[in-house]
Amino acid sequence: MKFSKDYIIGFISGEVENGQTQFRSSKFLKEKYYGDKVIIRGLLEISNYCKNECLYCGINSRNNKITRYRMTSKEIYNSIDIAYKNGYRSFVIQGGDDPFFRDKVLLEIVNSLKTNFDDIAITLSLGERSYDSYKKLFDEGVDRYLLRHESVNKELYSLLHPNQSLENRIKCLYNLKEIGYQVGTGFMVGLPSQSYEDIYKDLEFISDLEPEMVGIGPFIPHKDTKLKDYKRGNTDELLRILVLIRNILPKALIPATTALGTASNEKHLMALKYSANVVMPNITPNSYRKKYQLYNDKKSKTVEELITKGIKISKEKGDHYDFRKKLYR
Repeated sequence: MKFSKDYIIGFISGEVENGQTQFRSSKFLKEKYYGDKVIIRGLLEISNYCKNECLYCGINSRNNKITRYRMTSKEIYNSIDIAYKNGYRSFVIQGGDDPFFRDKVLLEIVNSLKTNFDDIAITLSLGERSYDSYKKLFDEGVDRYLLRHESVNKELYSLLHPNQSLENRIKCLYNLKEIGYQVGTGFMVGLPSQSYEDIYKDLEFISDLEPEMVGIGPFIPHKDTKLKDYKRGNTDELLRILVLIRNILPKALIPATTALGTASNEKHLMALKYSANVVMPNITPNSYRKKYQLYNDKKSKTVEELITKGIKISKEKGDHYDFRKKLYR
């Protein structure tokens, strides 16, 4: 870890004086490796079915107040095709931990996409799978995988994720690294009972794992979950955590998350100025989009909105700096 625990906790809480040094350093490093453009990834939410019972999530298996949906292979293909014709070359296929999307189904989808769009990058974010499953998908052409660890505090993790194991989540992340994926992890800021000590340990874990992508968002309650009455996470603290991550992992791909944009448009733009270099506009069909609500009042930024704010956009594949050197040298 580049910084001491006392410094990190002081910086996150705002008690460290002259904290602007880290902001300037973060901005310098972001632009050193990726320039001044923000990489766009089209986000496609293919299913809101989920077998898990995560206490904070609006699509958890115990929520019987939502209308479930699952996109067909044809719908997935057509959504990617439309975005591709609009210049997108990087896509995130996300969904609940839906058992329907077993290997056979996913492999056929990936094969079709990679065969017909040979210059795209595919990121999957579909939960925990076996080593064999991850390997098959990688061999079929999946480039990246997002799997947030959420918290390395075992008690907090168990509280938030009934019937799930922190050990297995971490094992999955290291499996993905071993296989060769560009790996993404991350956590929420402001979870009930989360401490600064917990956040320090999350940053320590990220420093050790060295993922290619790190996604951090504020906790935002969902009205149909057990955590509905808790307040949102602090976006000022989150902004400082993003700055720390850029300084700890200078070459990381760091999104300004949809959750951050939902909580604070101002902090979303500040994240893009100082630390973040990825945004994921939603390309899910309108008929499904409102049904994929992980938290209340979800708001996704459009490319047009970003451009009007002076954000320079890149629709390239957007590989991690070190992978880009390996793939294209």
